[in-house]
Amino acid sequence: MNQIRLDKFVAERTEFSRSQIKALVKKGEIRVDGSPARTSDVKIDPEVQRITVQGKDIIFREHTYVLLNKPDGYVCSTDPKDGQTVMELVPPELRTKGMFPAGRLDKDSLGALLLTDDGELAHRILSPKSHIPKIYIVKLDRPFEIKYINLFGEGITLSSGEQCLPARVKPVENCDKLAFIELFEGKYHQVKRMFAAVGNHVEFLMRVSLGGLVLPEKLGIGQCMELLHKDVENLTKPLDFDSFCRDFSVIFSAIVINK
Repeated sequence: MNQIRLDKFVAERTEFSRSQIKALVKKGEIRVDGSPARTSDVKIDPEVQRITVQGKDIIFREHTYVLLNKPDGYVCSTDPKDGQTVMELVPPELRTKGMFPAGRLDKDSLGALLLTDDGELAHRILSPKSHIPKIYIVKLDRPFEIKYINLFGEGITLSSGEQCLPARVKPVENCDKLAFIELFEGKYHQVKRMFAAVGNHVEFLMRVSLGGLVLPEKLGIGQCMELLHKDVENLTKPLDFDSFCRDFSVIFSAIVINK
């Protein structure tokens, strides 16, 4: 990596402004390879040098990718004016300037949400041309009906007249009000509106996969984790829907039932 100004490097990876960074340098609270930085504009190579701010390492990453298990009550926004935002759930050490939710989940919906500062990747996975699949588990007001499989597979027409792409849906074994649904698009309140179109109502919705990235069982609601390179690659790889439903029905149905 080419050398970069210390203040620029720290500002891009923390919530400190350039003026705050300058003040921290004067206090000796920013160190380069263990020694206090002399000035905030000194050139560094973060790939080979260790940078610490107030005792915490600032790790060089070209981009940061965070998977959040979104809880109920938070909006997918970066603007505090919108209410409690998902950004509040990201620990300071993982938060970067320019980070945003790559996609949306309704305020009352839970589950897998990607947050990143990589605009190119976000565009790729959100673009309608990419058709990145997403799998949800839903709890219905009324029992699942087998006819839903064909209706969803043919493409549901919403009450607004909008036509949905063909989707896959499957009941969860031994739970007649639980079902998995796989979508390849993201219209407003789409899952709820699709089930409403066939005469049912979604009481609970949780997204459990993005592409080939499955929400880890160990990641509790409201928790997040930094994704590794292999995890990021999985975002663009589809899952086998039938195998997913078979392998994960017990795990995710237990979460929904216990909510």
